[in-house]
Amino acid sequence: MEFLPTTLGTRPRLAIEVRAEGVVAARAEDAAALLTAVARADVAAGAVAPGLKAGNIADHGGVVAAIRAALDEIAGKGQDRSGGRDVTLIVPDAAVRVLLLDFDQLPSKMTEALPVVRFRLKKLLPFDADTAAVSYQVMASERGSVRVLAIAMPRDVLDEYEAVVTAAGYLPGAVLPSTLAALAGLDTAEAPALVVNAGLGSVTTAIVKGGALLLHRSLDLSANSEDIVVETVVVENNAPDASWSGQAPDGYDRFDAEASMQASVVMTAEARELAAEASLQTESREVVQAVSVAAAYFEDTLQASPEALLAAGTMGAERLAGLMAANGLDGLHVQEMVDVAMLEAGAATARVPRNWLAGVRGALKN
Repeated sequence: MEFLPTTLGTRPRLAIEVRAEGVVAARAEDAAALLTAVARADVAAGAVAPGLKAGNIADHGGVVAAIRAALDEIAGKGQDRSGGRDVTLIVPDAAVRVLLLDFDQLPSKMTEALPVVRFRLKKLLPFDADTAAVSYQVMASERGSVRVLAIAMPRDVLDEYEAVVTAAGYLPGAVLPSTLAALAGLDTAEAPALVVNAGLGSVTTAIVKGGALLLHRSLDLSANSEDIVVETVVVENNAPDASWSGQAPDGYDRFDAEASMQASVVMTAEARELAAEASLQTESREVVQAVSVAAAYFEDTLQASPEALLAAGTMGAERLAGLMAANGLDGLHVQEMVDVAMLEAGAATARVPRNWLAGVRGALKN
């Protein structure tokens, strides 16, 4: 599993990201990764359930249809009009484990170093390291110290994501975790960056400096939310043939029963709204807390405050800034990670807003 772009000449010109909210695809013609075509397709709620266990793709047919629709829309819009079938696949952070590991030394050959990295991961992963898809990259190396970025994904989970792309008629040439894909779009010469990839049920914060990853922290917000159980009372009429003959048992008032059922439905709807609102408020607090922790780590590590907060997920910069302000954390300037200059004129629309594109754009950049 490849997790960071090398050169676009060896990589597909198409990229697609699969998220719980839907799928988004993009095309670029060269290493500058100017997006010439983008497309988005929704999936049903719960169709994609990111995690470290099999069952991430709950609605196989629906996800396949969404991937096919998004990629078919952009595949033939390149300069050569070839409509290639190879794609870079971007998977949710929640389906992957990203770790920074320190070694005293590490073999220079990948074939010799990979077993060493895999062995270290055995005690760190909540799944079988021997069968997992594992990749790594050296972040820093000096005498007596080697820092490695290691990425691991359960093999059966990886197979699920690759299978829906293949079933849609395309070939996954490389697989990247969402936030690492987005970070690949940054210029290594730029100032240190604090990135927040927030979306439905998850948030990842990352800090990168000169191409080196200093922090990568993912939270599954659905696991942190408080579940509110809504109980629906159903009035059943068990009298023989009552529903057909219009007869009811003694003491049974049809109008009172219908009124009770209607009230129950209304109360259930209100309870569901309250549950959704409570879950949203909990997620909002978790996102703000994650940003606060990452900003503090940034200041402690780099002895400076971040100049800006780059929004890379489907939550978007405007909403993220609103959450931060509402929770008393409004000292950071929030901006979209994908700038308008990174898209060909007219490529992005209200249907495919810029905040959806950080992952696919990074995956296509040299």
